[in-house]
Amino acid sequence: MKKFLLLFLLTGLMWQTRAQSLINAGPMIGHTDMTEVNLWIQTTRPANVKFTYWLHGADLVRAHSTETCRTTKENAYVCKIKIKDLKPGTAYDYAVVINGKRQKFPYKLTFKTQELWRWHKAPSDFSFVFGSGAYTNDPMWDRPGSPYGGHYRIYESIADQKPDFMIWGGDNIYLRQGEWNSRDRIVYRYTHDRHTPELQRLLGTVAHYAILDDHDFGPNDSDGSFWNKNTAIDVFRLFWANPSVGVGNLKGAISTFSWNDADFFLLDNRYYRDANDLKTKRPKTMLGKEQLEWLKNALAKSRARFKFIVMGGQFLNTARRFETYSNHGFAAERQEIIDFILDQDVRNVIFLTGDRHESEISVYNPGNGQPAIFDLTSSPFTSGPNTHAAKEVNMLRIPGSVIMQRNFARVDVKGQGKDRHVEVSYYDTDGKLIYSYRLDFNNPVPQVKRKTEALLPNH
Repeated sequence: MKKFLLLFLLTGLMWQTRAQSLINAGPMIGHTDMTEVNLWIQTTRPANVKFTYWLHGADLVRAHSTETCRTTKENAYVCKIKIKDLKPGTAYDYAVVINGKRQKFPYKLTFKTQELWRWHKAPSDFSFVFGSGAYTNDPMWDRPGSPYGGHYRIYESIADQKPDFMIWGGDNIYLRQGEWNSRDRIVYRYTHDRHTPELQRLLGTVAHYAILDDHDFGPNDSDGSFWNKNTAIDVFRLFWANPSVGVGNLKGAISTFSWNDADFFLLDNRYYRDANDLKTKRPKTMLGKEQLEWLKNALAKSRARFKFIVMGGQFLNTARRFETYSNHGFAAERQEIIDFILDQDVRNVIFLTGDRHESEISVYNPGNGQPAIFDLTSSPFTSGPNTHAAKEVNMLRIPGSVIMQRNFARVDVKGQGKDRHVEVSYYDTDGKLIYSYRLDFNNPVPQVKRKTEALLPNH
């Protein structure tokens, strides 16, 4: 009885503390450049927010302060502030000040700017974590039966890795039935999921980038016909701190950034997408003509050693099942992208993909001295795993690479000169290594012919 009473009191105290807290989620580090960093936070009610920051380990007397941001219901109580005039390659500590009072956290808030390396030094090693499929249970709105989400401690395991940044590969939330039709309900879903306690240290100590996929865009398998897509993009813009949301005249959750000697292209495979069930004589598009042309030009222009293309759904998987580029009539556009990469001799291209609730590595090896193209799939973080993935006939799969449990991928870019290379390591919920692989662009397996449409099985 005493134990029950103590538990009751502690639970009541915990909820009282949460109810009184001014912070719902964050702070979160967003896009980080050599002299700038984006910081994000969400309060629980209207408040005046600012950040203070200082050189790591320096005296607080030398702290700088940002301008003050007012959170309101109209902006979902979100505050985003860009800190400028920072020193390249420098670590900073920072703090959150709300209504004039510095907030306390059980972990140290830090960020580090990117290095000024080109023409000054060789690029340093760096690492990032990638994955997709983050389902947070919400019993009132979930389907009856066993919870679909779980194992949120995976976020603690990711934070323990101390990567330089993290890329969320879509399905970062799961909009429930009816939520995708309402801005307030989309805001609610982000607000609810972002509040996850295990997530907070990761948000405050690692830089974050994101794309979206169907479950943060609209209904399952949604496409460019979705009537409320601009609202979904607007809320996405509120809750992430990417370099941009859209590029030039391109709409959608599209952006790009560089990290040392790697360029990253964040694509939107929903905003311009043809419907999966559309029957047409013309070639179907997943990216839309304008976004595809932008990607081609950006790849041709890039002088980075490595080019990472981030998108929802698998690019290389030859199985015509669910959300693969080979399925639903999109294979011709897939082939167009492959042909462009080879014809332009764009080297060291790596796709980062998700959606499929499983992880695997695929490689397109054209031979004849042409470089290989890799597809690193990582999914899911906390949603339900696909336990049948190994039965799919993906003719470009690296043997033994299929993972059918909750996981995340750590990508390391390391080495100097000719030994500069990429390694990917997959970890389970508790941070235990499952599988690792070093990408070899010159001698990968398996080898395929230039044209791959004939390799696509009809199942």
